[in-house]
Amino acid sequence: MTTVCLSRKLVNAMTVQPSSSFKSDTLAIIMGGGAGTRLFPLTKERSKPAVPLGGKYRLVDIPISNCLNSGLRGIYILTQFNSASLHSHINESYKFDNFTPSFVEILAAQQTPEGARWYQGTADAVRQNLRYFLEHRCKYFIILSGDQLYRMDYREMIRQHIDSGADLTIGTIPVERKAVPGFGIMATDSERRITRFVEKPKDPAVIDSLRIPGELLGQIGHSPNEELFQASMGIYVFNREALISSLDNDLVDFGKNIIPAAIEHRKVMAHIFEGYWEDIGTIRSFFDANLEMADRNPKFSFYVAGAPVYSQPLCLPASVIEGAHLKRAMISDGCVLGDATLERCVLGIRSIVGSGSTLKNTVMMGADLYESPKDERPAGVPPIGVGANCSIEGAIIDKNARIGAGVVITSKAESENFDGDGYYIRDGIVVVPKNSVIPDGTRI
Repeated sequence: MTTVCLSRKLVNAMTVQPSSSFKSDTLAIIMGGGAGTRLFPLTKERSKPAVPLGGKYRLVDIPISNCLNSGLRGIYILTQFNSASLHSHINESYKFDNFTPSFVEILAAQQTPEGARWYQGTADAVRQNLRYFLEHRCKYFIILSGDQLYRMDYREMIRQHIDSGADLTIGTIPVERKAVPGFGIMATDSERRITRFVEKPKDPAVIDSLRIPGELLGQIGHSPNEELFQASMGIYVFNREALISSLDNDLVDFGKNIIPAAIEHRKVMAHIFEGYWEDIGTIRSFFDANLEMADRNPKFSFYVAGAPVYSQPLCLPASVIEGAHLKRAMISDGCVLGDATLERCVLGIRSIVGSGSTLKNTVMMGADLYESPKDERPAGVPPIGVGANCSIEGAIIDKNARIGAGVVITSKAESENFDGDGYYIRDGIVVVPKNSVIPDGTRI
């Protein structure tokens, strides 16, 4: 593929004049193209941003809702792998009137005169679509991940970016030392200017050199002696010219390539975020984040006054409970529960649980449809949902799964990974994939 190289002349031609509102001057770009291999088998038939979350949402609803709640109304989503369900969800969920310049638009990987290859990384994905972004007379671009769980007002970050005169601002979150090897870590001075970036450091001496300065810790309300580090959130605000020139090369990834180069030659600042933030990158992190929502004081709530999470509107009936015993259960619309027992569970839309069954520490994603009593099934194939007299603990049951009567599923050692017949074990969690069939009496 021929790299899209943009000359200084084009940069000057694309420069826009200041306007009154930075919200209208900012374009949001959500990265939704990764294969999501660490979330397999939830990504077996869908892209990672399309994975159901919290019963009735999708992962991609988080950054889109953050944008809408921040007043950002121009949103592009870059897609590539298993994107059909993501496209359907976006098209059904985000509709605007004809009288405002608002949009949530999908840009899928495509063949063009400039090239015909898949996105090679986050930066390459933006580069391949840069011509579409530059059609908008915006001065700032905010680049977001489509698979993180957090609530953030991007206006604060953009305002800091403008006030500091930065070319690039990177969202960071303070983490403890034990978490450092899993992140890209930023070193900053006391003014929050980034001076160094190290990807997943493991050398103790290197880690020591990346600590947040005591003066900066004091500014953000921590003890100056506390040992904290700034981890990259994968959230970037670029000036228009900085984005164009940063992509005028063959570098493919923001974190590994573009950011280190920018630190050397540009003013790169850190925006420190201290709210709840979780990178939903593994089966374990996805499982834990969902179950925490059923706790009394969850770290993340889907409704905060003035900043709700939006999703596809569904015309579903209220859930019917025929005598179930519930303890810390999150139950979505359209469910039918028999005389079952649920403890610390999240049930998605149209979930069906038979009488006599016990579900504990289980994420059940529900179903895409209701089965009619007239629907014919092959012999031995149970109906959609969990049948009667089942015992399920430590599991994720994906959409449209059929679990027969008397099935027993128990959690495993966290180190255990296994591919079974109609199920997988990842991080010690039993995952029943979408449309799978678990026959009556099966023990896992």
